[in-house]
Amino acid sequence: MSGRVNLMAPEVRANPYPVYAELRRTAPVCQVEPGGLWALTRFEDVSAAFKNPQVFSSAGVRTTTAPPWLGHNPFSESMIVMDPPHHMRLRTLVSRAWTPTAVNRLEPRIRSFAQHLAERLHPEREVDFVDAFAMPLPASVIGELFALDPQMTARYKRWSVDLSSVSGTTEKDTHRHESIRATVREMEDYLSQVVADRRRQPQDDMVSDLVQTRVDGEALSDAELMSFLFLLVVAGLETTVQLVSHCVRMLMEHPHLLTRLRENPAQLPRFVEEVLRFEPSVHGLVRVTTKETEVSGVVIPAGARVALMVGSACRDGERFKDPDTFDMDREGVNNFPFGHGIHFCLGAPLARLEARVGLEVLLSRFTRFTPTGPVKWNTSLTVRGPLTMPLIPHA
Repeated sequence: MSGRVNLMAPEVRANPYPVYAELRRTAPVCQVEPGGLWALTRFEDVSAAFKNPQVFSSAGVRTTTAPPWLGHNPFSESMIVMDPPHHMRLRTLVSRAWTPTAVNRLEPRIRSFAQHLAERLHPEREVDFVDAFAMPLPASVIGELFALDPQMTARYKRWSVDLSSVSGTTEKDTHRHESIRATVREMEDYLSQVVADRRRQPQDDMVSDLVQTRVDGEALSDAELMSFLFLLVVAGLETTVQLVSHCVRMLMEHPHLLTRLRENPAQLPRFVEEVLRFEPSVHGLVRVTTKETEVSGVVIPAGARVALMVGSACRDGERFKDPDTFDMDREGVNNFPFGHGIHFCLGAPLARLEARVGLEVLLSRFTRFTPTGPVKWNTSLTVRGPLTMPLIPHA
């Protein structure tokens, strides 16, 4: 493979897996575009980097990955850009409002949202599945978590798409810069007002819980709270949108599985796990090296930006048998798409719950889905998934 691979090239976005396979075989540690990132593509190397925040730092990302044109980095006080011990303090504070009980009590509401959206999908009529179902389902759930104005859910798609596209927006894309900066300002204005309202009059919602949470007498600062809310819009919304979309894509590509799951919905969690491996929402997470380090015989300099290529690791034949085969009967749970080590995603149970409930509702109403046009893919190094996915549902 000559020259640097551009992970944002349209043909790579449409199907990155052959490129990943070639990198794992010939250059498992190498520099890629955009920006000369060092990419780790083998499962073993990615896993080791996740487990070694002392060398592969998240804190370094705070200053090295926010492009100058963005100006203010809305994630600068988020736990995803922190290392121990600061990361653990923030994670402990946030997790108090993110308990299994808090997640599980959402299932009836998630089912209600999914049923409402499914009722608006008309049999034998073309629809953009992302716009009609995959996006509004988690957007409604986030609105429920934060007790937001239901009318706001229409804005979430633009917010999440703009923020998740920062990693794939270059210095030359000047037409996108102001749009993204405007989104950051709009979100800050809105979320600041939400926080102020909850401080004055707490409700039964996550923002109120976060405002009131204390660990050893210490609360979240306003900046930390704002960064977490920004993070939840991107991580809690964008990744779940892609998970639900990928699930339906797999059902279109493997229609026999749809029949099987309609007959036995109890197997849906197993199906979702294989979708998470085969088509993970998260493809690359960036770290910064704190010192010169060697990985698989290649020396990476200190201060280098390193992409831990989760999407490639999940297709590594050294870890998974027949990795390019979709097999929902694989044994075990693969948590890798939700990160690893200290940064394992707190929202993983909620994402799985939304996917399972959403699929249960869809499969109870429709016998199959057929694509009616090409998928348009997003432009993000971190998250890969459809921006639009036209299809026809059949009763």
